[in-house]
Amino acid sequence: MRAPFPRLAALLPALMLTSAGLAAAPDPSDWEAMLDEARGQTVYWYAWAGEQRTNDYIDWVAGRVEAQFDIALTHVKVGDTAEAVSRVLAEKQAGNHDAGNVDLIWINGENFATMKANDLLFGPFAGSLPNFALTHPEHNPEVVTDFTLPTEGYESPWGRAQITFYYDSDELRGDSQEVAAPPQDIPALLAWAEANPGRFTYPRIPDFTGSTFLKQALIELTDEDDALYAPVDESDFAAVTAPLWDYLDALHPHLWRSGRQFPATGPEMRSLMGNGELSLAFTFTPSEPAAAVADLELPESTRSYIPQGGTLGNVHFVAIPYNSPHKAGAMVVADFLLSPEAQAHKQDLAVWGDRTVLDVTRLADDTRALFALDEENPAMLPPGALEQTLPEPHPSWMTALQDAWQARYIGQ
Repeated sequence: MRAPFPRLAALLPALMLTSAGLAAAPDPSDWEAMLDEARGQTVYWYAWAGEQRTNDYIDWVAGRVEAQFDIALTHVKVGDTAEAVSRVLAEKQAGNHDAGNVDLIWINGENFATMKANDLLFGPFAGSLPNFALTHPEHNPEVVTDFTLPTEGYESPWGRAQITFYYDSDELRGDSQEVAAPPQDIPALLAWAEANPGRFTYPRIPDFTGSTFLKQALIELTDEDDALYAPVDESDFAAVTAPLWDYLDALHPHLWRSGRQFPATGPEMRSLMGNGELSLAFTFTPSEPAAAVADLELPESTRSYIPQGGTLGNVHFVAIPYNSPHKAGAMVVADFLLSPEAQAHKQDLAVWGDRTVLDVTRLADDTRALFALDEENPAMLPPGALEQTLPEPHPSWMTALQDAWQARYIGQ
């Protein structure tokens, strides 16, 4: 699952303050000293709280870092990562360079771009985390790239997300009792929605899952793919996105509640699948449908798939604000999140189902065994399904698409 990608257009003053007056930062290269400094610290982790499985996992992390490192981890629950980013922006404006309220942020996309552009991040630190080497970034560049931008050590990866569609195979079963093939691309989705009115929808923008659907559709529909991987102001936005708005204009009348109302979040869309109001949905956490089947939230007839051309995927990260007073504790937490113990627990369907960022193929055999997937679950993706991953556009496209969607459809 992608951590959330909120909008900050109103919160982007050019803040280029010097580091004068900043408290001395710990040295990430001296890890033993880091562990000593972290003991007794309280780390305030601002993280999206819209999914109970995620909240429960963070609670488990809190218990483990307290037991192992004597760190008190407090989950500050936010509905929008912009709440944390705007707090750090406000603190910098007010001259609070040493005693910020935010120690760790679950972040990526335009939020990372905003914080990096405004010198709001501590680092580079990720390369000094002992467990970071287990990601083998030389073989997996996605763990050091965020929406086309090099992370340069200012973020530490901790999970993977990719659009995954899922459907109720009983609902798609025809008179012959054979399950009809679900739509395999965005144009086919429109034809499917026309033939099955009210049985599909997407979350209301600016929800990050809904916004990712817009990007997926745009990538498939536009003839100007290259423009999406450069800043949006370098292209003709209206021309590039025209096929998307034509598509959505045609799609919306066939959505759930005729496109007059949208679920607020991905979990709410999953609930609509669970209660039978939808037959087809999608998620940004590939194992979510299988986890929901295991939890009896979705029927056993649920099946997952990746459309033939592949889907958008990314890595989500944690970052440390420049004015965190507990940087040592935050780095120790970030390193624990990369430990095989924490990564395997996170990937467990009974816990969360969020896929690991570790390079499992290069782990020792006994450690690799911790990451075996439950292939018996009928809703689990088949092996190799996630190999077709489309890269995320430049972060500026997210905000531009959200603003244009709301201008076009809000209130309709």
